[in-house]
Amino acid sequence: MFADDKERLEAEMMARPISSEKAYAYFGTMLGTFPPLALFTRFMLDTNGFRGEEVWLVGVLAIANVISAIVGYFSGKTISRMVSKLEKLPWTTMILILPFVGILWGILSGGAGGAVIFLIGAIFGAMLGAMVGSFALPVFTIFHRLLKKGDQIEQKHFLPLAFGITFIISAFMLGL
Repeated sequence: MFADDKERLEAEMMARPISSEKAYAYFGTMLGTFPPLALFTRFMLDTNGFRGEEVWLVGVLAIANVISAIVGYFSGKTISRMVSKLEKLPWTTMILILPFVGILWGILSGGAGGAVIFLIGAIFGAMLGAMVGSFALPVFTIFHRLLKKGDQIEQKHFLPLAFGITFIISAFMLGL
């Protein structure tokens, strides 16, 4: 689990350690929540608002968002096991494989959330999720590999990293 005694000591000194499984689960929740929310917000802004009889659309989009977040959380646990094996590989091999794992993760989470919006939503959600996952997972994993001690990352390192990546993707979707 630890490369040497120094890494073991650093892990024991962590104030708020987060396991890799929890880190990827929380990151999946963030990716399943904020980028779709940004996309839905952009949709609402671009359609010049909506009339009173279209309020149901907000509910459908909220349900899709919640499903994406839940699937992102639970699939993040599985992805963390895959990534922990990839982190043992040489850097170049890991970096080349991670976008494909991210695509898989995004298809699963985005497709599940989009399924609420009929078949076309599942297809579009899976495509959007694949794009987000192919970027987010490699970037997060590179920093995770650098910052983790054993199988844990300090919360003060995890939060800015996960929120930063998620909000950059969300800002891109909003067109900022």
